[in-house]
Amino acid sequence: MSTLFPKEKIIFDLPNAEIEYHPNFFDAEKANVLFEKLYQKTPWQQDEIKVFNKVHPQPRLTALYGNEGKPYSYSNIVMQPHKWNTVLMFIKNEIETICDKNFTTVLLNLYRDGKDSNGWHADNEKELGKNPFIASVSLGAERVFHLQHNTIKEANIKLNLEHGSLLLMKGETQHFWKHQIPKTAKIVGPRINLTFRIIN
Repeated sequence: MSTLFPKEKIIFDLPNAEIEYHPNFFDAEKANVLFEKLYQKTPWQQDEIKVFNKVHPQPRLTALYGNEGKPYSYSNIVMQPHKWNTVLMFIKNEIETICDKNFTTVLLNLYRDGKDSNGWHADNEKELGKNPFIASVSLGAERVFHLQHNTIKEANIKLNLEHGSLLLMKGETQHFWKHQIPKTAKIVGPRINLTFRIIN
């Protein structure tokens, strides 16, 4: 059930981007429950990726859920979706109440510690359509999220993605910006990130 009061949000004034951040989209108690359920019950997998003709295990664990028959491909990995479960449907419905979208797919990433990461990329796969709408929920340990404009060097931000937060990236963002979760030498606990998408 959604709260009756509007939740805090931050809208970033950035060129060629529509990005907003809801730091306490889920309160701490709800976020704790969601994290534990997903951490324990998700069928995590570790795929291999090819970088400069060398094959490496991906530096995080992943899982894909979504509507039947909608696989998702990135970095030469093709993932087949599991069926939606009640926890993911709850999160999906909560997000859809504020953004008027119907997400078909969610990619879950588990960052086990500071050694796990996600390199520079844009969520611009062709099955996501012209202007992809990405809704990203963070649960667990805080990690720093970097955003960098492709051609304007001084256009960049670093954002601490908090436990229970929601980040929305829409409009032309994926055409003009890339993002990453870098490794960190700090001792950090596990973090689950859920990126909801619409596959056409």
